[in-house]
Amino acid sequence: MSSVFWPDTLPQPTVEGCGIQPGEAILRTEMEAGPARQRRRFSQVPSRITVRWLFSPYQFALFEAWYTHQAKEGGSWFTITLAGGLGMVAHEARFTRQFSARPVFRGARWEVTSELEIRERPTLDEQTLSILLSEDPDGLVAAFSGFHSLIHNTLPLTTPW
Repeated sequence: MSSVFWPDTLPQPTVEGCGIQPGEAILRTEMEAGPARQRRRFSQVPSRITVRWLFSPYQFALFEAWYTHQAKEGGSWFTITLAGGLGMVAHEARFTRQFSARPVFRGARWEVTSELEIRERPTLDEQTLSILLSEDPDGLVAAFSGFHSLIHNTLPLTTPW
């Protein structure tokens, strides 16, 4: 992971205005006759994520300074927690273009939008996928909840684990 981190004093991007665009991992070749051929070009493909923040004027000033000095005008990789299919997960990201900012709510807030490139989009591993495709996910969640309750609520506290 990167040594530069999204500041804890700044909010995470909003869900509104957020989007994920996976990179192209497939090379497609059209044939003169018959179906086209496709093959995977890369095992790791960067994805692009559109982001939107709402900052107070003070937070916007902090963002601009962080962007300039620590993110090196958006060119450096940094670690930020972003929403995805697995929930809120740390990503290694960098800006792909300069941010846009405009005052909203009569200047009480700044709306900042941009696009981030992330190195690798976190997904379920193959073993977890196989289990979830072959089993009842709701039943698994219920079993885990029951096991958690058994360990933390039912068993005596003096039981050594």
